[in-house]
Formats: sequence, C-alpha cells, structure tokens
Amino acid sequence: MRHIPNALCILRMLLVIPVAWLLVTDNYRITLAMFVFAAATDGLDGWLAKRCGWTSELGKILDPLADKILLVGVFITLGALGVVPLWLAVTAVARDVIITVGAIIYKSLFGYGELQGRPTAVSKLNTLFQILYLLLVVASRAYDFTPQIAITVLGALVFITTVVSGLDYVLTYSRRAIEVSRRRRGLA
Repeated sequence: MRHIPNALCILRMLLVIPVAWLLVTDNYRITLAMFVFAAATDGLDGWLAKRCGWTSELGKILDPLADKILLVGVFITLGALGVVPLWLAVTAVARDVIITVGAIIYKSLFGYGELQGRPTAVSKLNTLFQILYLLLVVASRAYDFTPQIAITVLGALVFITTVVSGLDYVLTYSRRAIEVSRRRRGLA
C-alpha cells in the first residue's frame, strides 16, 4: 500500500503521451477530463503520502517530476499547435531544462549529498499558475469560449513566475556552489 503515491506519480507521467495525442487530434474535452484526473492523482498522492506516512525519497523526486513532465509535454504540444504563444511555451520549458541541467552539473561537481531539490514558494506558485493557465486554455478550446483577459493575465503570471523562479534557482544554487567550493578549499 505504501507504494500507491509513487504509482500515482508514474501514472501521471504515463498520461503525457495520450494527452499530447488528444491535443493534436483536437479532443480538448477529453484532454480537460484527463487534466482533472491528473490533478486529482497529484492531490491524492500527496495526501496519502502525508496522511498515511507513505513518504519516500523516491516519491520526493517522482512527484515534482511527474508534474513537470506533464506540464512540459502540454506546453510543447500547445506551443507547436499555436494554441499558446510559442515564446511562453519556450520560456516554461527552458526554465525546467536550465534547472535540470544545473542540478546535474551541481551534483556532478559537488556530489550527491550536497543537492537538496526542494521547491521554493515561487516555484510552487509558478506550477500553480502553469496548471491554471493550461487548464483555462484547454477549457476554452473544449467549450468554445475565450476568456481572453483571464488567459492573458494567467499567461503573464506564468511568464513572470517562470522567470523569477528560474533566476531564484540559478542564484540559489550558484551561491551554494560557491559556498561548498570555498568550504572544500578551506576558505570559509
């Protein structure tokens, strides 16, 4: 039973391919239902992990990874289809690529025990805005309504929080790298 949260994360990752296919084939209503399902599994895996004490180191990696894989997949697909502005899709995807590459470089230079990848408050806010934005865009396609002001405002919030959280990660881990480097050389 303690593996249920991790299984839900893996299920969310597996939804990327059918969601992308549904978007490409203009099945926005089914996509919207799958998004709601994915959001429910995200909430459920977190609740089960905390409530039942089923947290694990793997789960701490899988949960944000599942969210990001799904969001990146949807941003890439909607950007390629011209449904969301390409510059916004590129910004959202680039942030995650920069953070991932930075984490790999940091880990390879400073070792396994030095990296603590806990999401920051602005990162959590960014994920929330990305989810709301994509849900609204897909819902507007699914039900032929365009709340343009809400889409524009959420798009702006996605862009702002994406840039701020990306810079926050880069600056935070650059400072940590400098501190670890100085400590290792005995300069601290």
